[in-house]
Amino acid sequence: MRALSIAASGMQAQQLNVDVISHNIANMNTTAYNRQRAEFQDMLYQNIERPGSTSSASGAVLPLGIQIGVGVRADAVGRITEQGSISQTGNAYDIAINGRGFLQVGLPSGQTAYTRAGNLAINAEGQLVTTDGYPIEPSISVPPEATAVQITRDGIVEVTLTGQTDPQQVGQFELATFINPAGMEAIGDNLYLETAASGSANTATPGSPGLGTVMQGFLELSNVNAVEEISQLIVAQRAYEMNARVITAADEMLQSATQLR
Repeated sequence: MRALSIAASGMQAQQLNVDVISHNIANMNTTAYNRQRAEFQDMLYQNIERPGSTSSASGAVLPLGIQIGVGVRADAVGRITEQGSISQTGNAYDIAINGRGFLQVGLPSGQTAYTRAGNLAINAEGQLVTTDGYPIEPSISVPPEATAVQITRDGIVEVTLTGQTDPQQVGQFELATFINPAGMEAIGDNLYLETAASGSANTATPGSPGLGTVMQGFLELSNVNAVEEISQLIVAQRAYEMNARVITAADEMLQSATQLR
């Protein structure tokens, strides 16, 4: 009775699907969150009669054969890297990347992480940091006597100092791009790490060919579509129920077989 194990694999697959969907829904309001999608493959087939083999009785070639599938398995959980909508905040230290690219973040371990969440702040030393206090790379510091901060589309940070009319440049953002951004490792806190799947980071200033520009006073929102996620959740729930029904039916069939006299 293969139906028992096949349906069990289907229930496991839909459980993973619901886990991914629930994670997307939970992060609907997470800055610059990229939704995920569970992907599946059918499992190895059992060849009772291989298609194209010859019949032992007549020597004719079998046009179809008999192949029995043994279920489904999770293949990957992919990340959809399309840009979310951009919302105005009015905060001088909020920036959104309009186009490709990641901000570079220095971790305490010495590694460089990457993020599109531009809800930045300044620490006690005046350094631009993430909400967790990790510094932006290359380092940008705002003098304590600064009365205004301007960030241009190409990432130049300028400040207006007390008693001066002309702005003074104090740093510039650099963005990183990857051949396969979906292959980056998510470590939480809106941060990603470079992997062999993502390829090495290529850095340049905002607005360079292939890179987005910086928008001061804006944030990129999550790209989760609530209606689409709820629809997918209903489909996954129904698929789970149908696989459970298959197990019930297979169990009843086995009971009938054991009661034969």
